[in-house]
Amino acid sequence: MSGWSLPDGRKVDRLTLTGGGLTAQVLTLGATVQDLRMDGVDHSLVLGCPDPADYLGDGIYMGAIVGRFANRIGGARFTLDGQEYRTDANFKERHTLHGGSRGTNWHLWQVEEARSDNAILSLALPDGDMGFPGAMTIRVRITLRDGGLVFDIEAQADAPTPCNLAHHGYFNLDGGGDVRNHRLRVAADRYLPVDDDLIPLPGTAPVQGTRFDFRQAREIVPGEYDHNFCLSDGPAAPRVVADLTGQSGIRMQIETDQPGLQVYDGVHFGGLSGLDGRSYDRFAGVALETQGWPDAPNRPDYPGAILRPGQVYRHHAAYRFSR
Repeated sequence: MSGWSLPDGRKVDRLTLTGGGLTAQVLTLGATVQDLRMDGVDHSLVLGCPDPADYLGDGIYMGAIVGRFANRIGGARFTLDGQEYRTDANFKERHTLHGGSRGTNWHLWQVEEARSDNAILSLALPDGDMGFPGAMTIRVRITLRDGGLVFDIEAQADAPTPCNLAHHGYFNLDGGGDVRNHRLRVAADRYLPVDDDLIPLPGTAPVQGTRFDFRQAREIVPGEYDHNFCLSDGPAAPRVVADLTGQSGIRMQIETDQPGLQVYDGVHFGGLSGLDGRSYDRFAGVALETQGWPDAPNRPDYPGAILRPGQVYRHHAAYRFSR
């Protein structure tokens, strides 16, 4: 392991994993995949920051495990078992995004186990953290096997609490400046329309006849995307839900047991210093986040996202690469 010191004095360690034709650099800050290389390819398949301090600034969420509730909670509040909870309003000062300003991406995770091709990292969140009830423990095993970057996440809590964890990697399979020439397929016939604050509107909408129809692979244009695609109405057996193909011919398949996939095209980037001396500008990478549906604690018609004592939250996601 190698390490850096953050401006606040915390020490970040880095693990190197190799297996299945891939090499990954994983940081203890946010359980972040900083770099991912494929044998015989001269560029990273993901966006990453050479300086870990940037993950607390313009590189926030990039490659991290985000939560305890990934995506948005509208109004930074929810009611659970008759009690209202107010959470950290870190998005437009009125909504909660990715668990708040000090969500799981901000924390240093503990390395429980490190082997050549996999590692287990864990995190303990206290009761009341970012306004959420219940102490929560989280463990993620990150594995490289069979051409895949695989995440197996588990969580438990001592009181009822929202739980929705996601890997927030940004992918660029060509190593170039723009992913809008990548071809994307998503196995979803519905998506969640959103308001101007990106909070879901009531109900779902069919993708047919809209710019959200990726049932057949096509380029990620026109339009800007930061939307949840509805893969199912609840947890399912692991299955392939999407694939992304670059002009280089590198292909990535996504397998998950989760009911949603957030597609975000990276429109916000503007000159962030990245790997290999690159500058990440608009549309530098696409985030494809397997997850529960956003704002689920406020939407009884959505797949459930409350973790109760005695239950185990489980989330499987695999990103498999081929040429």
